[in-house]
Amino acid sequence: MIPKHIAFTSSFPVEVIFAAGHIPVDLNNVFITNDSSAKVQNAELKGFPRTFCSWIKGNYTAALSTNPDLIIGIVEGDCSNSNSLLDIFTEDHFPVYRFSFPADKNYEDLDKEITRLEDYFGVSRKETLQAKQRLDKIRRKLIILDEWTWKERLVSGLENHYWLVNSSDFMGNPDRYESELDAFLTQAKKRDPLPAKLRLAYLGVPPIYKNIYETIIELGGDVLFNEVQRQFSMPYLLPDIVSQYLAYTYPYSVFDRLQDIKRELEKRQIEAVISYTQSFCHLQLDNLLLRKHIDLPFLTLEGDQPEDIDARTLLRLESFFEVHSEND
Repeated sequence: MIPKHIAFTSSFPVEVIFAAGHIPVDLNNVFITNDSSAKVQNAELKGFPRTFCSWIKGNYTAALSTNPDLIIGIVEGDCSNSNSLLDIFTEDHFPVYRFSFPADKNYEDLDKEITRLEDYFGVSRKETLQAKQRLDKIRRKLIILDEWTWKERLVSGLENHYWLVNSSDFMGNPDRYESELDAFLTQAKKRDPLPAKLRLAYLGVPPIYKNIYETIIELGGDVLFNEVQRQFSMPYLLPDIVSQYLAYTYPYSVFDRLQDIKRELEKRQIEAVISYTQSFCHLQLDNLLLRKHIDLPFLTLEGDQPEDIDARTLLRLESFFEVHSEND
């Protein structure tokens, strides 16, 4: 059997794709790592509105450039525009599949959704769990990497972001991903601890800014907690595939996210929070509740295009660090 490339718009039970012998492709990672500005512009040339989320436009053009055999869209538990995006893909003659996370976090409903996905790809639950065991071996190493970020300080926030965000699809090749991760951990173990004047948390979807982590380090801090990227790595290692994706906070309410966030803020001794929101995204409303319920210095950053941090955002970051230093 020739493996097929299965693209997707947001993290979902990728174990099923690996169990079927196919190659998962996270369109978000394709978008942000290669000619991202051009991808946004190309989508706008196709008629996508300027006042529309750049991640949606990037996903669209990323699909055109990778030409996958199937596109899986998360139509409940992610972007509210996913259904319409899938309709555009259908018009462009891409086969599409719709996957939903139940809004009420119901075990039976999610079990049915995963079973439906397994039936579509012709794999059994046993085969899915075998694939999960293989991926969990890598995820255990990502837990170590994450601990080295906030506890031993051997890994920077940028490096933490890179490895965790790519665990959504393991770069399509878990064996290669694990080999490169092993080499990185071997190198990181030999380092002296990294300095950080300000212990930061980064909340929200991965940033569209290209240099946010480098800028934070230059200003005297580092990110010791990447919220959503950590969720992509499925850090709880639950044996049941359904329970694993019920524990995955991103598709559910902001209050589910808050339970995880507050626990990690305390454990990691976080001193201040940067909450990232994407322009034209419904998750901006979640940010209002995060700010209300988190009792730490809190800075909201809003990004639009895939570019370096603009002058206004840089000034806000500089002021945020200066105020905190004065309080110290």
